[in-house]
This record gives sequence, structure tokens and C-alpha cells, in this order.
Amino acid sequence: MPKMTMTKSSKGAAKHLAVKVTTMDAELEFEIEPKTTGKELFELVCRTIGLRETWYFGLQYVDSKGYVAWLKFEKKVLDQNVSKESQIQFTFLAKFYPEDVMEELVQEITQHLFFLQVKQSILNMDIYCPPEASVLLAAFAVQAKYGDYDEATYQPGMLASDDLLPQRVLDQYQMTPAMWEEKIKFWYAERRGMTSDEAEMDYLKIAQDLEMYGVNYFQIKNKKNTDLWIGVDSRSVGVYDRENRLTPKVAFPWSEIKNISFKDKKFTIKNVRKKEPDFIFYAPKPRINELILELCVGNHALYMRRRKPDSMEIQQMKQQAQDEKRRKHMDKARLAKEKQLREEAQNEKEELERRLLQMQEETKLTQDALVRSEETAELLHEKMTVLDEEARLLTQKAAEAEAEVQRIKLTAIKTEEERVFMEHRAREAEILAAAILEDSEKREKEAEQLKKELVKARLSEKAAKGKLLEFTQAYTHGEITVPLSTYSAFPNDLSTQLQLMDGSSPLIDGELYSGNMDQLSLEMEKERREYMSKSKTLQDQLKDLKSEIEVLKVEDKTAGFDRFHDESIQRGDSKYSTLLKVSANSAKARVAFFEEL
Repeated sequence: MPKMTMTKSSKGAAKHLAVKVTTMDAELEFEIEPKTTGKELFELVCRTIGLRETWYFGLQYVDSKGYVAWLKFEKKVLDQNVSKESQIQFTFLAKFYPEDVMEELVQEITQHLFFLQVKQSILNMDIYCPPEASVLLAAFAVQAKYGDYDEATYQPGMLASDDLLPQRVLDQYQMTPAMWEEKIKFWYAERRGMTSDEAEMDYLKIAQDLEMYGVNYFQIKNKKNTDLWIGVDSRSVGVYDRENRLTPKVAFPWSEIKNISFKDKKFTIKNVRKKEPDFIFYAPKPRINELILELCVGNHALYMRRRKPDSMEIQQMKQQAQDEKRRKHMDKARLAKEKQLREEAQNEKEELERRLLQMQEETKLTQDALVRSEETAELLHEKMTVLDEEARLLTQKAAEAEAEVQRIKLTAIKTEEERVFMEHRAREAEILAAAILEDSEKREKEAEQLKKELVKARLSEKAAKGKLLEFTQAYTHGEITVPLSTYSAFPNDLSTQLQLMDGSSPLIDGELYSGNMDQLSLEMEKERREYMSKSKTLQDQLKDLKSEIEVLKVEDKTAGFDRFHDESIQRGDSKYSTLLKVSANSAKARVAFFEEL
């Protein structure tokens, strides 16, 4: 916890008293005068932490006899039964709870203090929370602390150092810490987009529906000397069995209570209807009755206050809170828009880089094809030259053979044998000439085919050169707008990014910041209905989670509160329906029922 030291000025330093006040997230140290009242010290603490909704809170301490007590405002600090050590210790805590956190808690600091206190009470098991709801609340707590889940940066075991689940829940299931973390991580990822204060408020919305939320319990007895509990909360005074502090047996709403008093161990609550009997119980010690009375008076006063029009101070605070909430809505929308634009710019950048790489690859392939075409053309040209030379030689040989034939035919043959021999030679020469002519024709056809292939290769070369020229011109004239060299120095400023990409000017402030005030107001008015719809979804999800982990439950580790809670759920009861049931009969019938317990 952060530590802060404050000094309250006085005439003589020797008369200063050291005081330490521990809040849920800070330790404050003050020096006060002996004449300082409880109210002055309390207001000093509230000013220090910036709290205006002071009526929910008080300064708690342990008196010299070991009893928990609340500092009285009207008396001097030293006139109360505080510790006389060198430093007087107090704890700044919520003393009274709202009926509806969403409607009544205005300041974020108030919400935060309630969140921390309720979370600690659940983890300490002072407030019963069913296992499946504990996992959901843990996810809200993680969202409030760490912000949005990021799969890229999340590391297994990241939540190991956080106190997230009640020990009672951990003991009831055959699940490792890694398995619990996996469940919490799933719900944590579902909370994406929530701000810290939104996550804390949603935590409180769920927590306020827990049966033990906001209830102060005290041991009492009825006239039959039966050991019972009395629970004081924002709506009523309830009576509970000694073994079951979840479900009241009978309750007396503040709306029907007129007067509260005690004498010694006897505590008396009078009904607004004079004919109704008094509700009387007995505390173990008068000191307990004094504490019960203090809590009853404060809760009753706040109950009546909620049913009257808001004071000017409350109206002003709510208006300021609404303006602040509207501003945050606008900021959140602006940040979401900026994030979206950044993502779009990044995606476009990556797409352009991909296209550039693709075109570079195509250019390389085209260049390789061009080189191959040129090499092929050269080889074909050389081959054609050789074939042309061979054809020329063959033609020359054919001509010489023909001339030889003619010469042989014209030669005089002196004898028949010579004539026959010469005819034979002439036939051989004719056959040879024909073969040479046929080979020459074949060579000519091959040369013609090579000419066609050469033309085709030159056309391919021309096309490849044209494509290369087209890409080079596109690159040179800026058709590919963002080369890699530009991205290597891609600016962080979003407006500059957008200007680089399309040549336009940055977005005008009004486009991002003005917002639609009417639309925002309408959205805020819808929040209540949206929450009810979301609550049903959460309830369905909680049922699914309960089914998932039920198979790993260790039955003999099930606590009594779990059984009472499950029985209530099976009956279809909730915290609020139960309160209606136990308050339904006449006050006379309820008092009689209490006395017979």
C-alpha cells in the first residue's frame, strides 16, 4: 500500500498525536491535536483521498477490550476508547452499503473503495460466493488490474501471484492452479474492451446479489434463549439460524420500523403501527447492542434518504459524474476509432508490402524468363546457321552429283561391259543424288521450323521486356504508393500515417472528438436494460461453468453454505425473493415466529 504523511498544524508540536489510517489501497499518517474530534479526523481522511460520498464510510478501530468499534464523530478522538499507543490505528472502511450500486455510487473513488473491500471480504470468506461466481468475479478483478487480455503477451502462470479465489473454493475441487487459471483466463478474455472502473462496477453488480453482501451479523438470543444471528443491512433487520447465515428466517424492513433502543442486553425495535408487538432480542453484552444500534440508525437513515429527492449536493455530484462518464464515453469512442484506424493502416501497410514483394517476385521471374528466352534465341540462331550451311553443302553436293550423272550419260562407252558398268554407276549416282536431295529437303524443313521457333522466342522476349517496362514505369510514377523504404520509417502519429498513405490531410479534431451527445445520452439511458439482458446471459454462462467443474467436485469438502445456496437455487429463490417471503406476513406473525425459534 502507498504511504502518505499529513500534518495538521497546531501551536505546540509536543501536543501532536500520531494517527495511522489504513484504507483499502493506502496507508495515511497524520498528526492531530488532542482536541481533534472524530468528525474532523474523518473529514481530513476524506479530503486526502478525494472522497465526497462520505456517508457510507467510517473509521473502525479495536478498543482496549478487543471489541471492534466505530469512531464517533461528535466526540474527541482521545475521549473514545482508542488505543493509547504511540500511534493510534484506524481502518477506513465502508460502514453502510447501497441498495443498488449502479444507481447510488457516484464517484469512481467510492466505487473503487467498495470494490476493494467487497473483493477482500469474498476472498476472506466473510461473504459467501458460489464457486462459479467466484471464477467470474476473479475475471472482472483481473480485467480491472491488467486491462484487456492479450494473447501475444499473456504467459501461463501470470495470475499465480494474484489472490483470486476463496480457499473454500480451491479446496472443493480436484483442480490444479493451472486449471483454475485456464478457467479464469477464458472469462478474462471475454471482458475485452472494459475499462478498469467498468470492470469494478460490474464486479459490484454481481457481488451485491450475494446473500451475505452488505450484512453485519451479530449473535443474539430470543426469549427461549435460542442461539441465533441478527443481520443488519441496507434493506432490513433479519434473523438467521445459527448454522445458516445465507437465508433469513424472518425479516423486518426499515419501512415499518419506527424506533430502536436498547437497555443493557435487551434490544427493542418498535413498529410504525402502534398495535403491532415489539421485536425484542438479547445480545451477549451491552457493548454489542451499542454497535447494533449504531448500524441500525445509520442504515435506517440512509434507507429513508434514498426515498426522498436528491439533495443539491447529490444532484451536483451526479451531474458531474454523468458529465465525466459522457466524456469517458467520448474518449473511449475516440480511442477505439484511433485504434481501428491504426489497425486499418497497419493492415494496409502489410497488404502493400505483400503486394510489393509479390511484384518484386514476379519481376524476378520475368527477368529470369527473359534471360532464358534470349539464351534460347541465341542457340536457335546458331543451330539455324549450322543447318543453313549444311543445306548449302548438300545442295552443292546434289548439283555435283547431277552434273556427274549428266557427264556419265554423255560419255561414250566403248564396250557393252563398260556401258553396263557405267549404267550401274549411273543408277547408284541417281540413288545417291535422290538421297542427298531428300536429306536436303529435310534440312530445309528443320531450318523453317527453327525460324518459326526463333520468331516465337523473340515475341516472348518482347512481351517480357514490355511487362518489365510497365512495372518499372508504375514503380517510378508512384502507382505503388508506399515502398518498403518508406515503411521502415513509418511514423507513430496516426494522422501522419494517413497523410502518407493517401495524400490527404489528417482528420479534423471535430470528426474524432465532437461525438454525438444525444446518442451518448440515449446509450447511457439504455444501460440499465442492457445490464438486465447481460445478467441473464451471465446467469446462463454461470450454469455452464458450474456444470463443467461439477464433475471435479470433492463431495466431502462441500461446505454448509454451498448446500444452503444450492437448496435455495433449487427452490427458485434469490436473495430478493427470499426477503419478500420472510417479510410477507404481518409484523405480529413474524414476531411470534421469531419468539418460537
